[in-house]
Amino acid sequence: MQLSEGLKNANNILASANEKVEKLRNIDPFFIDLSLRENPVGARVGQTLEEKLSIFPKVREFGFKNVLLGTLDYSMPDELEVDDDFMMHLRDNNIDMTGCFVFTAIGIEDEGGNFVPDPSLEKMKKYGVPNTLLEIYLSQDGMHGQYDLPTLQRSVIASIKWIHENIKGEQGGAPRIFINIVDGCDAFADNLQATCEVLSVLASQPIEGLSMEDDRGTFMPFQVGAFVAIARSFMPSPLKILVHMHSGGGFENAAVLEALLNGADGAWGGLPKRAAIIGHASLGELIANLVRVGNANMARTYQLKQLLPLATTLQIEDENEQVEDDLPILGYNAYRCPLTFFKQKEGRFMDLVPEAIGGSYGYRICPVVSDPAVIAGRLAEVTGKPADGFAATVLDDMVRLMRRDLRAGTRIVYDEPSNLLALYQRAGGK
Repeated sequence: MQLSEGLKNANNILASANEKVEKLRNIDPFFIDLSLRENPVGARVGQTLEEKLSIFPKVREFGFKNVLLGTLDYSMPDELEVDDDFMMHLRDNNIDMTGCFVFTAIGIEDEGGNFVPDPSLEKMKKYGVPNTLLEIYLSQDGMHGQYDLPTLQRSVIASIKWIHENIKGEQGGAPRIFINIVDGCDAFADNLQATCEVLSVLASQPIEGLSMEDDRGTFMPFQVGAFVAIARSFMPSPLKILVHMHSGGGFENAAVLEALLNGADGAWGGLPKRAAIIGHASLGELIANLVRVGNANMARTYQLKQLLPLATTLQIEDENEQVEDDLPILGYNAYRCPLTFFKQKEGRFMDLVPEAIGGSYGYRICPVVSDPAVIAGRLAEVTGKPADGFAATVLDDMVRLMRRDLRAGTRIVYDEPSNLLALYQRAGGK
């Protein structure tokens, strides 16, 4: 290929990628925060009523207009959960529930037109929650033993009708309803015709939109993008499409970005990383990645300086232990620089400096690569003295000594303060 032809081709390929960046840069995504439910589901200790009452105003202050209060379609509905106590507290104390949602399940309508609402719908009415993510299953496994397709179609329509007749929405208006396909990705993969039939029905219903999950986190981003594009073809705007991606295969953040590029309006999830499996495409990570591409809507809507400390604090409370050090974006080591070359710079395309989301840079000693500037930064953290006060010759010798130690078969964690200071003294530092 001639250089001129190859360069033209390269520019065309890059232009296609830049169009996607521009779309992400300008999107104003719709979010439902699940820090009160998604995060404690996968946590070691969960949340008490007092903790939920503390978290609720914090996510409001951060900027979330839509917040899920909890789940009511859990097993053994006669045995209440903290979520029930929380919603009853909000009701009994006349706390504003504008923008608040709850997970519910559809009731069942038989062939004779007799409808029995699910206990979760009755609780939603009792607690006064104005909006819902109404859950259905559409994969072959998900439907098995629950309902067949005709029963599902009758029942989801009847459930929507019941909600409109029995639930008082925000400011006395209509309740806002999203139909959440719990096994959404599985449904598109193994039960496409039935899924499309249901989408066709939902498109004419009085709902706000559709939500779909990859509940095990096993589908590739390009598959998720295809599923969203199919859903969008049946459910045009202004109906919204939301996604929720778990971390089973490590695709979650890429998958949610692919969903946005293929027609999704937004996502739901907790602000921290912790979720029902080992993690999910958290709203904290998504907001940070949209800031990374220069999306100005994030700064207009959210208190970005609170993002990192708030997400980290919430996860620590749920887990009763520290956030994993090596977690991207939200972990302790995410912005501890081991080599100056790796440091992200403000204003450089696709970089996200920690200060943009309420963090700050630190330094981490990795004996194979850490350079004098990083060593000086870590020494400053440990000693409290300015980084430019350490002699260049001493810093150079510290690099040499770390290499010699490894070659001699000696492995030392120099990042630990006592080991770092011992290395400093060996190199002639005082």
